[in-house]
Amino acid sequence: MTGWLTPEGDTIMSNASIAASAYANTAKLSNPLEAASETGDKSGAFGNMVQSAISEINESGQIADVQSLDLLQGKANVVDVVTAVAETELALETVVSVRDRVISAYEEIMRMPI
Repeated sequence: MTGWLTPEGDTIMSNASIAASAYANTAKLSNPLEAASETGDKSGAFGNMVQSAISEINESGQIADVQSLDLLQGKANVVDVVTAVAETELALETVVSVRDRVISAYEEIMRMPI
């Protein structure tokens, strides 16, 4: 982990490898959804919705990353960076929550007697 000082004297901690990994994993999630959405009309609607959500999270993560770099160069406000990072974190937590509920529903369906 590397630390930088802002013009105001605040310390900023950043780990670029974690951010790069998150972006790579998000990009990998998009491709299977494209294949799944081509299987049928009903599954395509859900697949498109999930793909859209993942794309939006990826974009907001990239915006937060750009703002963080701008902050390091003294071009951005700390409040804007914190807001962008918090929005990205909330969106990611929402998608993870939806994923967990889908998995839970699938497991419950698999436990049903035939």
